[in-house]
Order: sequence, then C-alpha cells, then structure tokens
Amino acid sequence: MKTIFSGILITAVLFTIFLQKGYSQNNTSDNPDSGKLIIASCQFPISADVTENARWIRKQMKDAKKRNAHIVHFPECALSGYGGADIKNINDFNWEEIRLQTEQILTLAKELQVWVVLGTSHQLSDGNKPHNSLYVINPEGEIVDRYDKRFCTTGDLKYYTPGNHFAVFEVNNVKCGLLICYDIRFPELFREYRKRDVDIIFHSFYNARMSKDNILPEIMPVTAQASAASNYFYMSLTNSSAKYSWPCYFITPNGLVQDKLKSNKPGILISEIDTSDKFYDASRPFRNEAINGKLYSGEISKDVRSENRKSY
Repeated sequence: MKTIFSGILITAVLFTIFLQKGYSQNNTSDNPDSGKLIIASCQFPISADVTENARWIRKQMKDAKKRNAHIVHFPECALSGYGGADIKNINDFNWEEIRLQTEQILTLAKELQVWVVLGTSHQLSDGNKPHNSLYVINPEGEIVDRYDKRFCTTGDLKYYTPGNHFAVFEVNNVKCGLLICYDIRFPELFREYRKRDVDIIFHSFYNARMSKDNILPEIMPVTAQASAASNYFYMSLTNSSAKYSWPCYFITPNGLVQDKLKSNKPGILISEIDTSDKFYDASRPFRNEAINGKLYSGEISKDVRSENRKSY
C-alpha cells in the first residue's frame, strides 16, 4: 500500500513539473514584446580618456534602463577612443584600462538586464593592429558576438585590422545586424544583411572633431536613409557628440527620419519599433529578383525592334 501511495505521489509531482514546464514554455512563445524593441541610441563626447568614456557609457546605460530600453547602442570606439583622432599613436591604446572598464560595463549590463552594442577597439596578438569593433553584450553580461569594421578607410588602416564577417543576433525576435562608419559606402554589405532577413541595422559612427564646413553631416544621414529604404530596414545611427559632429538618427524602413538628437550635445534618443508595422516599400515586388541577379522587372521581349538598339 505504501509503495502504491509513493508511486502516485511521484507521478503527481512529475505531472505538476510537466505542467509548469509547459506553461513556462508557452509563456516564452507568447512573449508580448515579440517583434518589439525599445532602443536607446546614445551620443557623448568620446575622447582618449577611457575612464571618462566608460563613465559616460555607464551613465547612459542607467538612464536608458530608466526609460525602459531593451538595447543600448553606442558609437564607434565609444570606450577606447578612435585611432587616428583620439589616439595618435597605435602604441597609446590603454589596453589594461579598456579591459577593466569593459568588465565593469559587462557587470552593469547584467545588473540592468539590458542588451548593449558597445563600440571599442579589440586587441589582437602581438604584431597585429587591433580591430575596430562592436561588442554585442546580452542581459547576462556576456559578449555573445563581435562585429569588426570591414571597410577601414586608408587612415583607419594605419591603426586597425579590417574584419571579415557579418554579425546577426536576435532580441525579442527582432533580427539585428551591425555596421561601422565607412561600411556605409558599400551597398553590398546592406544587401547581404537583407538576404539574412535582418530587421534593424545598428550603425555606429565616429564623425566628430571635424572642420565646421565638413560635408559628412550632410551626406551620412541621407546615405543611410537611402540604404534603409532600398533594403527595408530600421536603422539606428550613433555618433560622437564632440564638435563638430552630426547627431544620432533613427530611420524607419521607408527611409524617413523618425527622430534625431541635437548636434554636439550628449544625449539619448529613445525609439520604439514593432516589426508588424507596415511601411511604404517601393522595391519590394522585385527586390529579391534583383538580389538574385535579375536586373529588370517583368519579362523580356524577343521583339527585333527591342534588340536593335540603333533603330528609331
């Protein structure tokens, strides 16, 4: 009798655990935030002072969390300072301080339970120049991926080793991709992210400490708008706020600017997206065919008057 009772009790416990497990799994699949993100695009005056940069990063992470952000996006080389602008000699990167401050940022990401896209320089082995990188930090305080700037300018190549891979990760079932600054000049990168079904590009820049009449504040945002519209992405653009610079932008998949910050001032731009929202998408009917090499719409005519290009 005791054996039968024990068996019934064990069965009941196991059944309860099964129900709880099933309920938990259903809750995960029914996540009300699925397809939605609250994004904090951050700008501050990046410098060669790693400790000061880290102070800004931690402050803005905390402020972003107070504003319910799921992910906090920082500019190119936000932590380390930018080789060629802030760092004049490749031997002047303060790797010990960069590692120390990175660990503190990882710890804070775990405390705040937020995702972070952190711009920094990534040290390689002796004799090799570092990467210009974006760390993807999850809410457990772990670096889960890293994007390395693929297209370095001729000036960058004096300080950095280019990367050779894409980086795609998901937050709340929103597929995210990463690019850095000069990558914007290469539409092939955007097309590859489109083929990977990315919903949003986090694009980090360092266009600061420029002359007052520099062209970049005029052309960089509109170039991003064209890429967003051509590929149907959201785009978060972050930049240093050191003078003279252009500010954070948030762009919708139809290529319009949803919002932007003020130039040359620290700040956080909060943007909300829902991937179920529909936007105007002019190239959608033929985009995939174009990506696959069919560079026309409809069907080609075999008419001789079409083939004779010297006729009228």
